[in-house]
Amino acid sequence: MPTPPPAGPLVTRDTIAGGLRDLGVRPGETLLAHSSLSSLGWVCGGPVAVVQGLLDALGPEGTLVVPTQSGDLSDPAHWSRPPVPEEWWDTIRATMPAYDPRITPTLGVGVIPETVRTWPGALRSAHPHTSFAAIGPRATEIVDGHATDCRLGERSPLARLEALGARVLMLGAGYDSCTCFHLAEYRIPAPLVQVGRPGPHGWEVVTDVSITSERFDELGHDFERDRPVVRGSVGAARSRLFPLADAVAYAQRWLAVHRPREDDFPHPAA
Repeated sequence: MPTPPPAGPLVTRDTIAGGLRDLGVRPGETLLAHSSLSSLGWVCGGPVAVVQGLLDALGPEGTLVVPTQSGDLSDPAHWSRPPVPEEWWDTIRATMPAYDPRITPTLGVGVIPETVRTWPGALRSAHPHTSFAAIGPRATEIVDGHATDCRLGERSPLARLEALGARVLMLGAGYDSCTCFHLAEYRIPAPLVQVGRPGPHGWEVVTDVSITSERFDELGHDFERDRPVVRGSVGAARSRLFPLADAVAYAQRWLAVHRPREDDFPHPAA
């Protein structure tokens, strides 16, 4: 059977940039982007064209930021997709390469952030599980000082982005991936967890706030109902644009009422 032609639409660097401008992305602004390549349609040039389109819309004075998470640098005792035999755990902990912002690949955030991570001039923050990469004149200001015992709180790029008046772009991505909601978790009572990972001097364990994206879809639905969120399409991707600070403030109020009890929190893949 011959392979059927792609359904489209045909998307290019220029149509991505134009769609972002129509959505309201402004030259010179700082943008935290969550993205889904497959949602856009048939992209001529793939993720490279998407990043080029994003940078075109932002212009030379704008700064693009993406999550570049690497949660696989974690304790094998908590792996479930798939689990590994318990007799392997000690060897994995002893031999797992430590995080290196230059070479550690992303995991679970899509191919567009991985493309940004390797882009000429991109900078990446220091947290071994929840780093961010940035391109643009404010990149250093955003990624520097990401504390290695603060995944997504006050000493992370999210707080820097909030202070800079950044906006969030959901480019075909759902609210379950809206990283800035986690900043709100650090501002309300939350349990602490022990997080294991490979460090520069061997296996290490740090204490941090427990975070979970459970119910973020519901949170996002209510946020979009109650607060101004620009909605539109870029290619075939349903997209949203909103101020990061507005989303964090709303999430802080919402989570204080709706988040699960402490004993309902899922154990983190630490």
